[in-house]
Amino acid sequence: MEMGVTYNSMELMICCAARCLEDGKTVAVGTGIPCAAAMLAQRTAAPNLVICFEAGGVAPQLPTMPISVGDSRTFWRGVMATSMADVMETCQRGLMDYTFLGGAQIDPYGNLNSTLIGGDYARPRTRLPGSGGANDLASFCWRILVVTKHDRRRFVEKLDFLTTPGYLTGAGAREAAGLAPGTGPYRVITDLAILGYHEESKRMEVVSLHPGVTLDQVRANTGFELGAATNLLPTSPPTELELRIVREEVDPFRYIIGRG
Repeated sequence: MEMGVTYNSMELMICCAARCLEDGKTVAVGTGIPCAAAMLAQRTAAPNLVICFEAGGVAPQLPTMPISVGDSRTFWRGVMATSMADVMETCQRGLMDYTFLGGAQIDPYGNLNSTLIGGDYARPRTRLPGSGGANDLASFCWRILVVTKHDRRRFVEKLDFLTTPGYLTGAGAREAAGLAPGTGPYRVITDLAILGYHEESKRMEVVSLHPGVTLDQVRANTGFELGAATNLLPTSPPTELELRIVREEVDPFRYIIGRG
């Protein structure tokens, strides 16, 4: 941590997510942390980042945090105010580099569950919102980013329901299912670490530990065996500039960072 710089877990996750987004790339985002990360990226290292919203906003220069994917701010100074069909077609054509997704559960291969917890489909213990556009985005975008809190209830060996495909059962499974080679999960950013996927097995592994966090601590909060990259690195903490932008421009009312 830089001398005199303090931050909470939500601010750290937003900064880590923003650093994954490269200048000139395209990203499909929703509200919350993904939108905050995209806004921060636009204001720092990726001014030409093309942000797309599921409801049809394409390449806006977001002035303040929108409250939904159809908020008028998602079209502000954009290049197009189009439709969900056009945005999804853009993904199908292979023109969307990144997407942010989430869910109640994630397994070792980056598959996601946002449909139900416990029981069978007809009588679950908890009914969740379901896929929305997540299955489409995960199937067609090149790289999937997930931002979530890290605990054993979320990181599970087997999903209660497969809503959204990651690497399915491992190496070669996406391609066998008819999805484009080279697409799939890329990073999982949590309040403890940054996780990636082993190049050959496609199984999740730790690539970066947040300040003050140990590998044992990450593994203790994961419900499956978790590997670690050979060149395991420490996560760089948020800079003063990143925090100023997040607090003063991206989320001045602390709708998101207030939960950290």
